[in-house]
Amino acid sequence: MREYTEKKETCGTICLKYLLFIFNFFFWLAGGAVMAVGTWTLAEKSDYISLLSSSTYSATAYILVVAGVVVMGKFCLYFILLLCIFLLEIIAGILAYIYYQQLSMELKQNLKNTMTQKYQKEGEESVTSAVDKLQQEFKCCGSNNHTDWADSLWIKSPEANGRKVPDSCCKTITDLCGRRDHPSNIYKESGCITKLENFIQEHLKIIGAVGISIACVQIFGMIFTCCLYKSLKPEPY
Repeated sequence: MREYTEKKETCGTICLKYLLFIFNFFFWLAGGAVMAVGTWTLAEKSDYISLLSSSTYSATAYILVVAGVVVMGKFCLYFILLLCIFLLEIIAGILAYIYYQQLSMELKQNLKNTMTQKYQKEGEESVTSAVDKLQQEFKCCGSNNHTDWADSLWIKSPEANGRKVPDSCCKTITDLCGRRDHPSNIYKESGCITKLENFIQEHLKIIGAVGISIACVQIFGMIFTCCLYKSLKPEPY
């Protein structure tokens, strides 16, 4: 009877070990997905970060990258690492949700000022590049519309060479095309603020969903780890 019990316990332990191995594999894949989303945000979607006054958008991506790296490279203290990763992903998800609510107000308060005060200013090359890309990619001109550029320090300066808007407002970009603000030449009535807001909000949804959903899966991982630990822990004599 004792031999049968020991064999049964051994089979149960082996099953638990294989289950843990399978869970670890999927957990590793989940870590890769988390890291990929964070890296994608920083590498492909970060052009407009310089147009935002807060660093919350980029912070959510950095947190996901850190969590993903830890998952992919974990080697000890399994449960503690799971807990830390869980917390990081929850924080990223919460930050994404909070910033989603604040984004509209931030853009309304700061986008026009950023565009008109920093465009083509020395030392603000990232803003200039972001504004040009924004206006071309979303086929828009100015924050609310093309008249915002009338307040631009650069447009008012001799360096603008008589332009009324930047050349990136033009439907077909040519040198000095910004001198002519006719609707056939520029995106006259299409402002960038709503389009940028929608773009960033959609990406924040992805960051929040990935962070929180993977964290929920990891709750089961922590529970499973505790159960396995209790099963493998030798009974005191």
